[in-house]
Amino acid sequence: MSLILTSDDFAEGDYLKQPHVLSAAYGFGCDGDNLSPQLAWSGAPAETKSYAITCYDPDAPTGSGFWHWVVANIPAQVAALPRGAGDPASGRMPVGALEVRTDFGKPGYGGPCPPPGAHVHRYIFTVHAVSMTQLPVTADTSAAIVGFYLNFNTLAKASLIGLFKR
Repeated sequence: MSLILTSDDFAEGDYLKQPHVLSAAYGFGCDGDNLSPQLAWSGAPAETKSYAITCYDPDAPTGSGFWHWVVANIPAQVAALPRGAGDPASGRMPVGALEVRTDFGKPGYGGPCPPPGAHVHRYIFTVHAVSMTQLPVTADTSAAIVGFYLNFNTLAKASLIGLFKR
């Protein structure tokens, strides 16, 4: 069995819908609801001690991509996140899970909002089955450092790509 990631909100290669797009409050010119999509996973290795979720846009015009969401230390018994769990004020994140700073400068989900007229951007949602109960990170740890720890402690991973253009 291998790790599989699915969503009730989009399938592989679908365009992400308005509820998942960045809200106007962020000041980038988009007017979505900024709700993280529902995600579910199955098929993790038996030795999995926690999970991490990331959302990364490799097409962002930054020279280094853009991290839209980073969650570490999701307890091993959890196999899904509900729609909107990426809002730190929602109370929908499992106890023990830790949202860390994204490239928006704060923890929590930040939806897609590429520049107007840009090509289609890919938003790669990835679940990592992790060999540690807790990665040694805080809410202010950068996505790159979380990625460093995940590189050495991921037992399996699965991705689901959503698209967006405006």
